[in-house]
Amino acid sequence: MDRITTSALAGIAALPLLAAAQIAAAGEAARYSFASDTLGRDYAYTIYTPDGYEDGDLRYPHMYLLHGSFGNETDWLRKGNAKATLDRMIEEGRIPPAVVIMPGSESWWVDGYNEKAETAFFEDLIPHVESTWRVIPEREGRVIGGLSAGGYGTVNFVLEHPDMFAAGAALSPASYVPQPPESSSGNRHPAYLDAEGNYDPAKWTELNYTAHIDDYMAQETVVPLYINSGDHDVFDIAYHAAVLYQALREHQPDAVEFRVVDGDHEWRVWEETLPEALEFVFGHAAFPGGTLPASETDARQENAQGNGQDNTQDNAQGTAQDNGQAAQ
Repeated sequence: MDRITTSALAGIAALPLLAAAQIAAAGEAARYSFASDTLGRDYAYTIYTPDGYEDGDLRYPHMYLLHGSFGNETDWLRKGNAKATLDRMIEEGRIPPAVVIMPGSESWWVDGYNEKAETAFFEDLIPHVESTWRVIPEREGRVIGGLSAGGYGTVNFVLEHPDMFAAGAALSPASYVPQPPESSSGNRHPAYLDAEGNYDPAKWTELNYTAHIDDYMAQETVVPLYINSGDHDVFDIAYHAAVLYQALREHQPDAVEFRVVDGDHEWRVWEETLPEALEFVFGHAAFPGGTLPASETDARQENAQGNGQDNTQDNAQGTAQDNGQAAQ
């Protein structure tokens, strides 16, 4: 595994002297890569580890947090203020100390025309993370979430692989039915462009959650899912998210939540709703050390303690427009 140093991430990690003096403890974020056999190139990811990770031997619950279309593995830190949010929520006891992996992908998290992003995620990234970092390597310790195209990926992964995730959170998921709107980057993303460079609606239908939901409902494992959208989302995701919610509500009425909040398809929405999403997914996950959440009837009594501390970092706000349509 190679640790990557970039000026962008260095800026994220840097603390003003005054803020640093006020912070007793905080988690760490760093960017790494490893060789992916599926992709035939390096697979980059940013990882957040909580305060105390380096000093102990606990295994932690972990979350895969996916970026949007044309985004990368640093988006959640640079634009979504994720590190400060995680530090604060752990310090306040709202979530347990946890590891968060923010991978990079050149696809919409699908095995599309340009790369096999889904295969690489499950066959390369997850085994790499679980053999490299001290995370709980079972379903109970693994959750997932993402924004826009990453929300679309979250929904697909949860429905296709319910045995892999304890819970999911889809923020403004670009899970359009039957097809993405003309303004969406889904119509021009290489994942859905055929050999002639034309958008392939059949490929969208083949890879969308609607191709997997019947099989999901036919099996017994339920994955709790949190869904949200801005009420003024320019891509009408509030409507498409409601369609998804209603489909799942019929199947798992007590294990799906839907929120419509003030805002557009923008980082302000995702930063402000990330705390609720984190509380939701980690509320269904194991505690550090591998103990089950207290809400489970077979929960074990051991419960490792941990703390984080609030952190100050650069926070680049933006919308889908000033992010190169990165979250459609």
